[in-house]
Amino acid sequence: MKLLCTAAAVLSAAATVSFAAGLPVSGISGNYMEARTADVFTGPCFANGEVEINGKEAVFGWKINNGAWKGVNIAGLGVVGVVRTEYTLGDVHRPVNAARSVLIVDSRATAAQREALVSFAKAQVPALLQNVIHVKSAPIELTIQDGNIHGGAARLTAGSLAEIATRGMTEADHICGNEDIYYPPLTKLEHAMPAYALENSYKGDGLDETWSVRFRRSSFVGTFAVVAD
Repeated sequence: MKLLCTAAAVLSAAATVSFAAGLPVSGISGNYMEARTADVFTGPCFANGEVEINGKEAVFGWKINNGAWKGVNIAGLGVVGVVRTEYTLGDVHRPVNAARSVLIVDSRATAAQREALVSFAKAQVPALLQNVIHVKSAPIELTIQDGNIHGGAARLTAGSLAEIATRGMTEADHICGNEDIYYPPLTKLEHAMPAYALENSYKGDGLDETWSVRFRRSSFVGTFAVVAD
């Protein structure tokens, strides 16, 4: 099946974090996934039909491949955020969007690493993580099939609390023929590909809601590279 790459290439150019000589010594890099309860790769007609109804929930997470945050080495660890907002995430007509969130840190982290992971996540999406209800611990895994984000096949798990599973977008996922990346990723990324969510679930507490939303054009798979705080 033919993968959809054009829109993702445009997004990548807009979202790239540029480091003239590569990632600085004080930088952090790794992989990222997110999934929402509304389509992110869609046409305006579908997006307008969902706004204020869907897209108020999301699961997102980082797997740090290299780097340290506030002097603490967090390479090999992960952190996942789960959020529920008052309005649809990314709605430009709602610049103020109250959010409640839960953070899940890698159970392999030491106390210092746990603190660093929480700080790192809050720095990446400060508006969504202002009101953290719980900080939980679970084994976090983020795997990308063949190590290639362009394929779109990936899986993020935070124990039994949260999960995202994706496949690549294909021509068959065009419904109206006018689809594009309607909502950008929730955080700045080095590169991002829209992906088709086979699973997007949260089974924990703290948000007054759990969900399992499948088979939607609602995900991103990407890489990040940021300067450490």
